[in-house]
Amino acid sequence: MRKAISEQIAEKRKNHINAGNRNQWSVVSERKQEIQIFSRSGKGFMKKGRTKCGKNREGWCRLRRRVCGLAMAVLLAGCADGQETGDGARGTDDILISIGESDGQAIGEPDRGLAGEAAEKPPGESDGNLAGGVGWAEGNPGAEANGEAPGSSGEASTGNASGENGEGLPGTAADEPVGGRPGDTGQERAESAGEPEITLVMVGDILLHTPVAESGLREDGNYDFSAVFAQMKEEIQAADLALVNQEVILGGAQLGVSGYPAFNAPYELGDALADTGFDVILHATNHALDKGKKGILNCLSFWQENYPDIAVLGIHDSQEAQQEIYVYEQQGIRIAILNYTYGTNGIPLPGDMPYAVDLLDRERVAEDLRRAGELADFVVVCPHWGTEYTLSATREQEEWAALFAENGADLILGTHPHVIEPVGWVGASLVYYSLGNFVNWTSGTGAGVANRMVGGMARVTIGLDDAGEAVIKAYDVEPLVCHVEQGFGGVTVYPLDRYTEGLAERNEIVKQDSTFSLEYCRQLVQNVFGQNQ
Repeated sequence: MRKAISEQIAEKRKNHINAGNRNQWSVVSERKQEIQIFSRSGKGFMKKGRTKCGKNREGWCRLRRRVCGLAMAVLLAGCADGQETGDGARGTDDILISIGESDGQAIGEPDRGLAGEAAEKPPGESDGNLAGGVGWAEGNPGAEANGEAPGSSGEASTGNASGENGEGLPGTAADEPVGGRPGDTGQERAESAGEPEITLVMVGDILLHTPVAESGLREDGNYDFSAVFAQMKEEIQAADLALVNQEVILGGAQLGVSGYPAFNAPYELGDALADTGFDVILHATNHALDKGKKGILNCLSFWQENYPDIAVLGIHDSQEAQQEIYVYEQQGIRIAILNYTYGTNGIPLPGDMPYAVDLLDRERVAEDLRRAGELADFVVVCPHWGTEYTLSATREQEEWAALFAENGADLILGTHPHVIEPVGWVGASLVYYSLGNFVNWTSGTGAGVANRMVGGMARVTIGLDDAGEAVIKAYDVEPLVCHVEQGFGGVTVYPLDRYTEGLAERNEIVKQDSTFSLEYCRQLVQNVFGQNQ
């Protein structure tokens, strides 16, 4: 199966062509019509492509393309407009660039990853407004988050309130949904002449609770998790850049497949992620060290040996690797992506691997953002943060969002609370506080469990403004529902707008929280995201 997936990826994304130089090769992606050019040099992967001129950054306008062993050099005079010569090739580079020394130490905050099974109230009427949930995406951020957020005590809220008292849910923004200007779709803009744009999507937590693992177990003892992603695969593959928060480590069956509280996933879950079309795997989570040093090393070896062109962020097997920053380039627009976690459930970093997991540290984050801003036109931060099971951002999340924004982050995509949280603006930075779970089958029971079955997929279009600056042109969030039934292939994630009453009635999570229903999911999305489904 792994070989077949690798062949599919090779066909769709990256036919490697030997260019006659062991330090340089090119990659052609048919699925995304990209050309990638890399050079191994010193630390990490150093770019051998082009940089768009016209920004107040170091830039040069030389493009090297090497396709099918034929090298050609094109010198672009003046400021490049980000367009390739040729018939639609878009010159995409995945780049890892050294960012200097970092100690990677965590801030001294209490661990909150095992906050417990907090009770939550079902969605209902609420005072207040959606925290910045509506705003024009084209350079005109919406209002910043308003209202008090829960304090950062490190305990799961029992009421999921937008206020301190833990009552109710975040208020609605019923008049307008989260997203860009009505009638101004990404497809319409993509069809406009010559405008470079990148579509980015990200989904939330991949949690391999025991029933989820069992749903992928075949009679021959191997695993197949393709059913989990089947309903979302087409949309994820269609994006230029697809990110996923891989909550649990891929330590492989040799370490024992296990669920909560010390997770470990079989390698076949990684195969499913690759087959679905994810380009960036985010591994900086509170469960990264659930299987210790061996789990980290097994996980990294799996990705490096089987899918070397998928970017794996947040965990490392060397100090040198931690000093690298990932940058993606398409149509002359460079996007840097950073990934951190608040902690690792109290499990210390291995003594001989202090670089194993990227932890939130204010000095390091500020320095990483500074370097990322020098290397890229647009900076994305993916923090694993917040308090589990709360439907609104905590004060600590808001403080971190402000730090990210002040230091140059353009887009913040949060995970960890295991439920959805609002979308809003902090200054010029767009913040998805929590995308919730993509897939899970918690053992928890009672009120609030239904909330964990609803997630979101962030959808962001990045383009250039009139000044040639990379900006968010449009954004929204697609609500998702995790459907769970016993049996092989019984766990599947659906877009909420394609989820039916019949499916909701069969969803076995209703045995654990009787309030779960299609209407419950719709109301929850309305209350948190301000969307009518």
